[in-house]
Amino acid sequence: MLDITFITNDNKTISAPEDSNLLRVSLREKGGIPFKCGGGLCGTCKCLIEEGIENTDAVKKKEEKLLSPEEISQGYRMACQTFLTGSVKVSWDESKPAKPIKAGQIKPKTEA
Repeated sequence: MLDITFITNDNKTISAPEDSNLLRVSLREKGGIPFKCGGGLCGTCKCLIEEGIENTDAVKKKEEKLLSPEEISQGYRMACQTFLTGSVKVSWDESKPAKPIKAGQIKPKTEA
């Protein structure tokens, strides 16, 4: 088990199994990370891993499209794309409105 501390939510701390998805745990345990799509398209679940960035999996391509290289190097991740291997402390900016999805930003899947 690992611990997740939701700093922005009064330092609420919960335990979760290893390889848990950060957003799913937040939803299940009322951690408070904001979200809209849950699939890496909108950027609403952008959060800062303040402690334990080494306990997260590799940054996904979807995150690289929505986060700048500077943000990634500072420890920002998208909760919906982040899986945990150990304990973390996470925060997010509640003052910023959700980034809207622009027309044409979501492309339909094509047959491979």
